[in-house]
Amino acid sequence: MRILMISDVYFPRVNGVSTSIQTFRHELQSLGHEITLVVPDYPAPHADDNGIKRVAARTVPFDPEDRMMKSAAVRALTKELQSAHYDLVHIQTPFVAHYLGVKLAKRMGIACVETYHTFFEEYLYHYIPFIPRAWLRSLARRFARAHGRDVDELIVPSSAMRDRLLEYGVTTPMSVLPTGIPEADFSDADGSAFRRKYNIESTRPMLLFVGRVAFEKNIDFLIRSLAIAVRSVSDLLLVIAGEGPALPRLRREVAKMKLDDNVLFIGYLDRARELPGCYAAADAFVFASRTETQGLVLLEAMALGVPVISLAVMGTCDIVNARRGALVPRDNESDFASSIVKLAGDDELRLRLAREAREYAREWKSGVIAGKLVDLYEQVVDRHSSGCAGVQPA
Repeated sequence: MRILMISDVYFPRVNGVSTSIQTFRHELQSLGHEITLVVPDYPAPHADDNGIKRVAARTVPFDPEDRMMKSAAVRALTKELQSAHYDLVHIQTPFVAHYLGVKLAKRMGIACVETYHTFFEEYLYHYIPFIPRAWLRSLARRFARAHGRDVDELIVPSSAMRDRLLEYGVTTPMSVLPTGIPEADFSDADGSAFRRKYNIESTRPMLLFVGRVAFEKNIDFLIRSLAIAVRSVSDLLLVIAGEGPALPRLRREVAKMKLDDNVLFIGYLDRARELPGCYAAADAFVFASRTETQGLVLLEAMALGVPVISLAVMGTCDIVNARRGALVPRDNESDFASSIVKLAGDDELRLRLAREAREYAREWKSGVIAGKLVDLYEQVVDRHSSGCAGVQPA
């Protein structure tokens, strides 16, 4: 098949959406499918193959890391894309990419699917706090219903996200397809080298968070939990790998709580060269986001044999509720801290969870899930061709 993917975000912007797109694209190409990816251009350097088309973009208010594709540049590219013979359009984000993708699919007379990556009801609250939360909730729900009506199928990365969209009144057909992780991510990594680089003693208990340092990630919850846990395990170290708008506030909070010796901010790490070793160096991966639609970082940690301590909220439920390779505390800092202390003081438990984590992560191979995505593509294309598309009337 020839697939046109369109997204408002992609590398070098590091986040779960970029990772998901890259993973699926590589897996689909390995299965023999041709994937063209249209994404914004960024000022940071990036290396692209011939199948990636960059569109001139401008900064986004309230979020300087992101870019919005310029309308004129999008229009200029539209004619070129229309001349290609694609079988399906796959939209990855709901902004400029959504409207461009829907427009192209209609002009080419082909099927259109969209992946709903982000839990906007909570996400918007963190970035537009001056608007009443009830208004944002209503806006997010209308937004989801309207976008769903534009496409033949919605793809959601977790059952929790599907259930939430059903609550919104979305009637578009939906399929649950998590991203999974590439086979290469199951390889071993050198955690000891990472510890040496950052002068972390080999015996020091190390907790790890990897991801965008954003308000919706609930990292302040992890810091407050750490403050409780260090009363029992004084040399605990929380490593935070990533950057983002919440970083200045979190640094101030760490200083205020006198946790400077227990928290290490290390910024973004190169996924291929540095991140595997960072994961492998950790004794536990900690996660408290309440807005994740999947939580790929949990699987990445598990694949390298790192036990997980995580809240079970939204998309993370599908991963951690199996209780394999993971401890799932209640949603409060005290219980989360108790899980940290428990794992830090029990070598046998930690080794058991590490074994379980590796085994469990192998059930989430991205190649297998990409095959399911191809099956879905074929079903949607057949349904569209037969005049039974899932686009709902307004």
